[in-house]
Amino acid sequence: MDGSSYYIPAVAMGAAIAFKGPSLLRGWRDPLLRSVGVLLALAGLVFLFAAPPTIAAVNDLTGIPNVSAPLVYCLLSAYSASCLVLIINWRGGPPEVTRRLSRRWTLGYTVVGVALIVLFCLGDASEERLRDLDTYYANTPFIREMIVLYLGSLTVAGVAMNVMCWRWAVQVRGRLRAGLVIIAFGSLCNIPYSAAKFTAVVARWNHTDLDGLSTNVAPLLASAGAQITAVGFCLPLAWRRVEDSWNTWSTYRRLGPLWRELKPVSVPEDRAVRMSWWSPAELQVTQRESDIHDGMLSLYPYFDSEVRSRAYGAAVAAGSSAAEASAEADAAMVTVAVRARAADPEGRVIDSAETAGAPATAGSGFAYTDGQRDLVRMSIALRRSPVVAAARVGRSPAGPGHGARERAR
Repeated sequence: MDGSSYYIPAVAMGAAIAFKGPSLLRGWRDPLLRSVGVLLALAGLVFLFAAPPTIAAVNDLTGIPNVSAPLVYCLLSAYSASCLVLIINWRGGPPEVTRRLSRRWTLGYTVVGVALIVLFCLGDASEERLRDLDTYYANTPFIREMIVLYLGSLTVAGVAMNVMCWRWAVQVRGRLRAGLVIIAFGSLCNIPYSAAKFTAVVARWNHTDLDGLSTNVAPLLASAGAQITAVGFCLPLAWRRVEDSWNTWSTYRRLGPLWRELKPVSVPEDRAVRMSWWSPAELQVTQRESDIHDGMLSLYPYFDSEVRSRAYGAAVAAGSSAAEASAEADAAMVTVAVRARAADPEGRVIDSAETAGAPATAGSGFAYTDGQRDLVRMSIALRRSPVVAAARVGRSPAGPGHGARERAR
């Protein structure tokens, strides 16, 4: 593998961190988000510092031949620990158990990292090796133990990840299960990676040359495993974000009929907050809800409780559930009130209500109590309900604005 084979995945991990950077900074206290950020950063650093050009640059910069070896091995150990900690935090459970398990894995791989550094310092690796250090120093005291230790720690992490992922995967469904299967498959690559490295090292112990397994095959397995594992961790989180965005835009779209119905009586165009098309979906929904609330507020004097009561009865008689019938009744009352307001351009009903000192909502019978959910139901009813359609064309048992005018008197 040349330098680009390492740098391309490193850049990909960096791009993932940059993409998730704002959410990672906002939610850094969240153990799950923090674990995701650490894992992506460590994966990128492993690829960056394992590239032969970077190895040579670090060795030259420090003036210590092969100092990149313990650096890369420590990064690999930290990456393994971060994968295990992320799975533990992702799975959840009692906070004290989650913290205890996370600490144990973190402490264990911290000890491994310290041991790798100590063994390197005790050994003699004076001749720089950019690609075949594992096999070249396979018989060197202390360096040999360092190599065996880092390969053993990777094998343990790969086995532990597979066990945890498969145990959890059989208990869940959907995108989470898909992500766990991908993670398990990526972690599984650690095992043949370690096996290829171990085979080449053991061959050196027996005076046989199988260095190709270590220098050519193992790096491919490591690269594939790390990238697959990162995809497995990011896929469910990214899919959740896409799903949330889809649900938000779906809410925005479904609020459309109610928003258009109330637009003639909502805030005038010259006083409305102008929203750019590229504004976040959540802000677009909030603005649409605000416009609907403004329209509702201007219609309160025209709401007729009898229109609502008769529409509710008609909806129930047609087979609607209580919640659906309530939304249809509200929608019918709104559409009748809009037409009553249009028929009263001088606002006599409003003036009469204010003169009488009656509360704006008195007797309206309006059932708007559950926020966005009721608005969406009302909006759907405006488009689909035959009860609302009948009220719109004037077939409501009580005429448009009748109850409102009666109250104003």
